[in-house]
Amino acid sequence: MARRWRYTAVFLFAVTLSLLEAQVARTVRRWAQYEHEMQNPAEDPPDAWERTEFAWGRLRYRSPRDGWRSRWGVDANKSDRQFLQGLRRLSRVHARSVEEIVDVDSDDMFNWPFLYAVGVGDWVFNDAQALRLRAFFERGGFLMVDDFHNEYEWARFMAGMRRVLPGYAVVELEPADPIFHTVYNLSERFRIPGLNVVHGDQIERGGVDPHWRAILDSKGRVVVAICFNMDLGDAWEWADLPEYPEKYASLAFRIGVNYVIYAMTH
Repeated sequence: MARRWRYTAVFLFAVTLSLLEAQVARTVRRWAQYEHEMQNPAEDPPDAWERTEFAWGRLRYRSPRDGWRSRWGVDANKSDRQFLQGLRRLSRVHARSVEEIVDVDSDDMFNWPFLYAVGVGDWVFNDAQALRLRAFFERGGFLMVDDFHNEYEWARFMAGMRRVLPGYAVVELEPADPIFHTVYNLSERFRIPGLNVVHGDQIERGGVDPHWRAILDSKGRVVVAICFNMDLGDAWEWADLPEYPEKYASLAFRIGVNYVIYAMTH
């Protein structure tokens, strides 16, 4: 009998310790280790650790411009979380309230089929990173890129993509393309500018004309959705700021919702 009680006491202690460790883990901000690389870290909501059917992957890549703040972390992570609030309100997708930071050097990438990356005019890939991203697309992954401007940044973006998907062409998306009609009919669109240029000519770093482009796989599916000379991330991030016009934020949310639903259904 005494031995049984000892076993019971050890078991209860182990369970209690496990519960305490889990509770401590949840008192730490989910991505605290990366916040020094982010432009605008946000507080975790109460359900930050909820398991859901969809998670928004933020790609953590490398750049020669990484310094006191990393290029991948522009607008992070307030932008991601405000978009996710919109996705949860505007669709029936059971989306997690916080992003998943997906490192380009980790095979964990294959667990998160939707990725979003900003400032991609500054990214660089080594051979292993390029091969991992290529495998990500070959397994059905989807990448949305945003917030890069001008022809120099376009060339740098394409240099990275040629390493990842050699031989794939970039196309201009047409108004009738399915990605613009999954939830909202968006045949007519306009430039979504960053906060810093929204009340001026809306041209950032010399990027004159907005483009909605894509890279398609062999079946015609969009695998890379490209928002060029635009800044949807700013529109999500500052949707709660009175100075940022509602019409741009509203279109940015609709585009994002359409891209998520397209990625989940095509």
